[in-house]
Amino acid sequence: MLDIKFIRENPDLIKEAARKKRVDFDVEKLIEVDNRRLKLLREVEEMRARQNTESDRIVGIREENEKKEAIEKIKRLKEELNVKENVLGKIEKEWEELMLLAPNIPDPSVPEGESDADNVEVRKWGEPTKFDFEPRSYIDIIENLGLIDLERGTKVSGFRGYFLKKDSVLLSMALWQFTMDKMIQKGFESFIAPALVREENLFGTGHFPKNKEDVYKTQDDLYLSGTAEIPMTNYFRNEILKEEDLPKIYVAFSPCYRREAGSHGKDTKGIYRLHEFAKVEQFILCKADHEESVKWHEELTRNAEEILQDLKIPYRVVVNCSGDIGQAHVKTYDIEAWVPSEKRYRESHSSSYYHDFQARRANIRYRAKTGEIKFVHSLNNTAIATPRILIAILENYQQKDGTVAVPEVLRKYLEKDIIS
Repeated sequence: MLDIKFIRENPDLIKEAARKKRVDFDVEKLIEVDNRRLKLLREVEEMRARQNTESDRIVGIREENEKKEAIEKIKRLKEELNVKENVLGKIEKEWEELMLLAPNIPDPSVPEGESDADNVEVRKWGEPTKFDFEPRSYIDIIENLGLIDLERGTKVSGFRGYFLKKDSVLLSMALWQFTMDKMIQKGFESFIAPALVREENLFGTGHFPKNKEDVYKTQDDLYLSGTAEIPMTNYFRNEILKEEDLPKIYVAFSPCYRREAGSHGKDTKGIYRLHEFAKVEQFILCKADHEESVKWHEELTRNAEEILQDLKIPYRVVVNCSGDIGQAHVKTYDIEAWVPSEKRYRESHSSSYYHDFQARRANIRYRAKTGEIKFVHSLNNTAIATPRILIAILENYQQKDGTVAVPEVLRKYLEKDIIS
């Protein structure tokens, strides 16, 4: 959420943000509703003050008829006030709905574009893996080695269901532990975050009111989170922190769930796009300073790159274009791992910052050293996501005999060098 004062002072900037992000948002309507809201609010406050004045005046009235008239006057005022308050309530609801739709301002460095096809490469690491044999797809590898059962997964869980088996289980657990170990060594505090969240938490991160169709809802009015970003952002919901306690630097493991409602027909076979998966997520709250946000954004991205470098997986980093970043985002990098069978890079990590957009929604503030109360800035990044990363590992580490070498940094966790 943006500050209404900022929106009123910069309507053209909001219009441009909506245009760049390809979202439909009427800033003039919001300002018009805000004008009505402020006018009614003043009228309500004036009527309340009059009501209080008249109530105080009654105490000193001795004459019975005069007192009766004064009581009747207060009664009429109260009825008028109730009408005004009801109208104000409706306008405030309309105002809040419009405020929740206002897009965040993308950073000037974000390239303009319609979709991920317009994302811009900023760097690469490693050369695409070369083989002295015809490389197999990861689907062929997992079927040959019996690492994942998609057919029975579909039988049990429906479309996009799967079972991890044998060494794919150990490999996934090794990836989680390796990533947690690395981030803890870097000073990140570790968490296991809940997957069940209340609705207000999804509003807090900017996932709602849009994207509701992509989230699973339980019969208890709880939702299944698609990322640890959601519970971690709301960990300090409605709290005031101290500036000296910032930044808050966390790494959180969580199960994740997404309906993938907008991905009909995409990646319908395999483990690239799933309803149920697990992630280790980097998450930061820092003070309200653009340079501080940029610094942490680059560091989070660098951490994720280091993980792929440790795994020796070739990758590239792209900066997402304006049409491929969410309503809440200021800037996003995607990291894309090399997939030999497809002869292309595919997204494995995402790294974003939001300024105070999420903090305003979740009401997370801090007391600056000056005593001023400010909203924090928030950032997050995928440290590792499974089983998606298994695609790049299985394909880049496949051997001619059909086995798969275990990345060196994971061997101590699996206690083996080869998956066969």
